[in-house]
Amino acid sequence: MNLQWYPGHMTKAKRMMQEDIKLIDLIIELVDARIPLSSRNPDIDELGKNKARLILLNKSDLADERYNEKWSAYFKEKGYYAVKVNSRSGGGLKSINGVIQDACREKIERDRRRGIKNRPIRAMVVGIPNVGKSTFINSFAGKACTKTGNKPGVTKGKQWIRLNKSVELLDTPGILWPKFEDQSVGVKLAMIGSIKDEVVNVEELALELLKSLHKHYESILSKRYDIEETEDSVKMLEQIAVKRQCLLKGQELDYEKAARIVLEEFRNGKIGRITLEYPDGAKDEDDQ
Repeated sequence: MNLQWYPGHMTKAKRMMQEDIKLIDLIIELVDARIPLSSRNPDIDELGKNKARLILLNKSDLADERYNEKWSAYFKEKGYYAVKVNSRSGGGLKSINGVIQDACREKIERDRRRGIKNRPIRAMVVGIPNVGKSTFINSFAGKACTKTGNKPGVTKGKQWIRLNKSVELLDTPGILWPKFEDQSVGVKLAMIGSIKDEVVNVEELALELLKSLHKHYESILSKRYDIEETEDSVKMLEQIAVKRQCLLKGQELDYEKAARIVLEEFRNGKIGRITLEYPDGAKDEDDQ
């Protein structure tokens, strides 16, 4: 599959972030815990040079808990602060204020030496589309202060949110990057819904997902759909279409409807807690 999605408003959003970066002390980057590397925009590292960095492994309730821990350790080893969170339920959010203070300790000390007291830490919240930035901000702030939606591209402009005396957040629109060097990254982004389904062949995407689930989570599909698992993902999709009665006129199987069911049930966690990529060597260790 060859995927690319970079609408014009993302170019504008990136320029806006470049202008705002000088105003902030900390970058809070949300990634999807199911694909922590593929859901990181490489432009953010360039943008955030010399800034304190906090990575939030969001939607951690949908990801495999074994790998949540390994990914947290991976990012900490790389010099980031990292916290796993579930923005919808508020899981993990209580610890974030303390982590923000730790991450910005140098800035706080510098202000103190200059006689500046109580200047709030300004943090920019960044991430790709549909990674849950607005839901995180609303949960963290304890009120609906940004617009949310379970589709990519809901947040269009920037807005500052005063959390308390010590922290202000700058919300930013979700942006991808112009070209995926590795096409498997685009496929994973489409699987979690960060690329609009309208620009994707959903049947091909579901077949890729079924193949990955069969390989890494043996028997998870047979349990969910009561099918016989096989190396042939087309046969598995066919069985799911039969089991879920996805039919067109004349009793012909509706593969597209079955594909959408698989993608939707993966995205909302009904198939199980699944991680689609692993820190260096972590999957190999588990397979031994």
